[in-house]
Amino acid sequence: MNDQQGSSHTLAISAPLDRLAIFLATGLGIGFIPIAPGTFGSLLGVVICYALIQAFKFAPHLLLNALLAACVLLAIGGTWAATRAERILNRKDAGQIVIDEVCGQLITFVFLAPAMVRLGGRWRLALAVGFVLFRLFDIFKPWPIKRLEGLGNGLGVMADDVLAGIYAAVTLLWILDFGFWILD
Repeated sequence: MNDQQGSSHTLAISAPLDRLAIFLATGLGIGFIPIAPGTFGSLLGVVICYALIQAFKFAPHLLLNALLAACVLLAIGGTWAATRAERILNRKDAGQIVIDEVCGQLITFVFLAPAMVRLGGRWRLALAVGFVLFRLFDIFKPWPIKRLEGLGNGLGVMADDVLAGIYAAVTLLWILDFGFWILD
């Protein structure tokens, strides 16, 4: 069975698992947005984090557990989905694959959970700062982020964004711990 992508490309979707892989790899279809799909994928990560904060804001330990669980599930599922989506889309690290941005963006916010109490209402600003930090690390790919793309298949797709998320998380933690004016 074939599905249409836009009006000129045909996707070779041959099984229900292919549909699931495309759905996950494209961040619920967000990756098909023609302009800045990675940025929109990151925004999906922010939305997921926002929902988790709303659900667990009075229990930071549960928020931390939920964020960690989401990151692990996205990393594992994203690696599988990205590997399969690359084959279906017939492109290495196709722009439509944004599950890596979703996962990396969520990793950025792991250290927010322990800081929720002292942040009070400023956690929304921390989300915005984390979004910008992750996008900068994802776009500019300081060493060794760029090298991780060479791992191949879904692992290469996911690994560089996971490390960009770790860099952004550590930077955000540094900002939170040292009380820089931006969040004070």
